[in-house]
Amino acid sequence: MDLSEICSFLDEYLEVEAYKDVSNNGLQVEGRRDVEKIAFAVDACMESFRAAKMIGADLLVVHHGLIWGGIEYVIGIVKRRLEFLLKSGMSLYAAHLPLDAHEEIGNNATILRKIGAEPERKFGEYRGVKIGYSATVDMTVSNVVDNFDSVKLLTFGPERVKKIAAVSGRGGFALQEAIELGIDLFITGEAEHEVYHLAREGGVNVMFLGHYESETFGVRNLMRVVEEEFGVDTVFLDVPTNL
Repeated sequence: MDLSEICSFLDEYLEVEAYKDVSNNGLQVEGRRDVEKIAFAVDACMESFRAAKMIGADLLVVHHGLIWGGIEYVIGIVKRRLEFLLKSGMSLYAAHLPLDAHEEIGNNATILRKIGAEPERKFGEYRGVKIGYSATVDMTVSNVVDNFDSVKLLTFGPERVKKIAAVSGRGGFALQEAIELGIDLFITGEAEHEVYHLAREGGVNVMFLGHYESETFGVRNLMRVVEEEFGVDTVFLDVPTNL
């Protein structure tokens, strides 16, 4: 497949132009034109790059890219990362907020569906766009926890929850919105220190999946979409940070 055709599909499917993001979404590093194998990962890092090269990937699609607003200096780690990609001829495509917010395959919609809830309303305003979702449920916090391998939990709300919301990654910014909307359980990724007292005083349960784990859903889902659309070989590279 042609690189430009794949990138055009991703740009349109993820609506990358609709977001005022800190990430430069889209094709960040251009490599070989012909694409036979595509790797997917959460982070653009040397470990992901080496793993992608080892399996012969021509394109690496990630959630956290290399370029966030621009590159000031091509030295040190930035230089080594770019050098590796350019020498290997491997392209890099990044989708940050578009992969959080996508209503079909995004991180947040998928988190809710994983516990058996259907996303109902957009939630979690960030840079003028709501990137998360809320849903109506009838289950216990323990029921929700059972759907995930490992979580951290603040139990400051009711054990039986009726309203639930999810914002993956560093989603603590949306906790105040959750409190104002009467959310019983707020699911996010990173356990930020300042969330504790806000959750306690607001009377809301907060579940932390881990930043990395909460953002594996979107890239895995996107991988299946691309494989179905283009019939190319795809591989998910699991490079956990345990954070």
